[in-house]
Formats: sequence, C-alpha cells, structure tokens
Amino acid sequence: MRIVDIRELTVPIEADMSNAFINFSKMDVSVLALITDEVRDGRRVVGYGFNSNGRYAQAGLLRTRVIPRVLEAAPDALVDPATGHLDPDRIWAAAMRDEKPGGHGDRAVAIGILDMAAWDLAAKLAGLPLHRLLAGLEIPGRPPAAPAEKVWVYAAGGYYYPDRGIDALQDEMRGYLDLGYRTVKMKIGGAPLADDLRRIEAVLAILPDGCTLAVDANGRFTQDEAIAYGDALKAYPLHWYEEPTDPLDYAALAELAARYPGPLATGENLMSFPDARNLVRYGGLRADRDVLQMDPALSYGFTEFRRTLATLYDAGWSPTRCVPHGGHQFNLAIAAAMPLGGCESYPGIFAPFGGFADGYAIEDGHVRLPEEPGIGLELKASLGKVLHELAA
Repeated sequence: MRIVDIRELTVPIEADMSNAFINFSKMDVSVLALITDEVRDGRRVVGYGFNSNGRYAQAGLLRTRVIPRVLEAAPDALVDPATGHLDPDRIWAAAMRDEKPGGHGDRAVAIGILDMAAWDLAAKLAGLPLHRLLAGLEIPGRPPAAPAEKVWVYAAGGYYYPDRGIDALQDEMRGYLDLGYRTVKMKIGGAPLADDLRRIEAVLAILPDGCTLAVDANGRFTQDEAIAYGDALKAYPLHWYEEPTDPLDYAALAELAARYPGPLATGENLMSFPDARNLVRYGGLRADRDVLQMDPALSYGFTEFRRTLATLYDAGWSPTRCVPHGGHQFNLAIAAAMPLGGCESYPGIFAPFGGFADGYAIEDGHVRLPEEPGIGLELKASLGKVLHELAA
C-alpha cells in the first residue's frame, strides 16, 4: 500500500464580513488529497484535508516542503507494520523532517491540513468512522471512554457587516435558534464599547430561556481594554468571553482572569503543543470554568493534539473544558472521540467548508455523527464536489 499522489487546491471562501481584526472577503483555504493505490468498491481510497477558516491557504509550504517530503519517503516507512495500512503518525514524521523546533505559524497549518487527510485516510482504510477509530487510541492520562454519540455545538456568527445593523443581527441569531442551536456567539471589539454593549443587549433580549450568548474579541484588546470590557461584560449572563487579548500575552490574560468572574475562552490561535502548555501554565485560567479552543486543523493536526490532551490531563484539566475552534467535521469527530466539551459550528457561512454533514440536524444544541468510514467530509454535498474534483 502506498501514496501515489498528493494534490493541493486553493479555494476561496464565501465570506464578505469582518471580526475585530480581519476582513474575510479575500480569505482562501487549501484542500489536499492523499491518493493511494488501494482500490475499494472500484475506487481509489483517498484521504482529504483542509485548513479551518481564519488562516490562509498554504499552497507554498505544501508544494515546496510538505508534499515532496512525503512523496520522497520510502513507501514502507509510511506503513504501520501491525496493520499494513498507511499510518498518520509516520506520514506526519515524514512531513516534519528537517524542521526546527519553534516557529509555529503557517507551518502548523500546512501540517494540520496533511494530518487531517492522513486521519481521513486511516479511518477509511480501517473501515471505521473517524470518531470510533480515534476513541480506541491510547493517550497518556486518558481513561478508556466510548465516543460520544452526539456533540454539543454552538453557532458562531454575529460578524460585522458593512450593511447590517442590530435588527439584522437579531434576525441572524433567531435563525440559529430555529436551526436547533441553544448557544450563539457574536463578535465584539470591532466597534466602540458602548455600541458593542447595545449589540449584546439586543441579542440577549431575543434569547429564550435555556439559551445563551458567548462573545468573541478575536484577540483585539490590550490588557487595559480587555479589563475595561470585562468590567462591563460581567453584568451580563454570558456563556463566555473569548480571546480578549493577544493569544500569546499570557500575563495580560492572567490579569483579566484574576478580575473577571465569568468564563473565559481562548486557544484557537495557539499553533502547537508547547503554546498550549504555556497557556495552561501561565495564562491564569481556571480549570473549573474556562474553555480551551485549540484547533487541531490549525496546529499540526490531531497527531500533535494528542500531546496537548496528555498535558491537560497532567495539569488537572478535564477534556470537557476543550471546545475546538473550526466548525467542521474533523474537529467534530475529535470532540466525539475524546470526548471533549463540544465543537464550534458555522451555519451558513464560510462555504463550502463551514458546517457538518448534510442530513444531520441540530437537536437541542447537539449533533450526531455519521457512521460512514472516514471523517465524512464528502457527506456535505457542496464540499464533496470540491473534493471529488481534486481527486478525479
């Protein structure tokens, strides 16, 4: 069994909107196909991967470093002798050959794309849905656990649009509730504090009992600004206050955590296991209430995320405090397998990459997972079209 080709395609996402830091109208995504010589049911077995939104396509790194290293590796070096199947850990190691420690930025995204494809491939070769394959893996400190049959998800939206006001924001949030979500999230930090408070109050006013609102500053604030917002936000029953400061400013985060009583959430822009470890060591976060949002698809993949989880167990954190950023089927499968506290969702935005498999409705804030082998990316028709064209 061997990899015969690896293909990358850069695809724009459909998102004419902004958060507190960036405009998404020119953002794109790398899609990758690992094509093997294995044939099942008359078709080659192919593993697919892509990067979560918020980071740009990685065509350069993939084509000049990552893909050549994997294709140049001896075929047997990529195969697990115990199963005879291509092995994500060995593929990851081949891609990281001659890379120095540190510098966790776009490289982490490129490797994460490859790693998603490798795990999709591994699950297809094993004939298992990914969440069931991952649930059987050993992670130091993790007690054996069956995968969750459904995962808590929240609707991430509430972006800043050039032509939308508060009425449109309320309508957007009502739409998420109608879809079955019970927690919604909106952006803050892209407008003055007084304006953001009016937006928050408008959304809280339309939420029924049992539904909650999270807010996300996307790392926009200085320490003083984050504290000023926190002092104002503590008057509201928020699900969490997300990424108030630069993701690597652990001291500022710790100052805020010492003063803000509600849940804080952060971690989506940490690109490695060492970054996540430093967050837990120095960020002042509280394991009884705060939320960690590390995104495997943006931080060297699930192969690296296993190390992160082991560190969290050592530090006394429950995996239920982890709710990955990303809003796609790969992170959903990881959330079900470990099992984690939930997963982000992007209903109706970041097409065709946002959202889960077609036909799986949100029920009381939870979604079930498909039982087809692999991640299930092809089960989202709009995304499946892109994937099949890449591999054809």
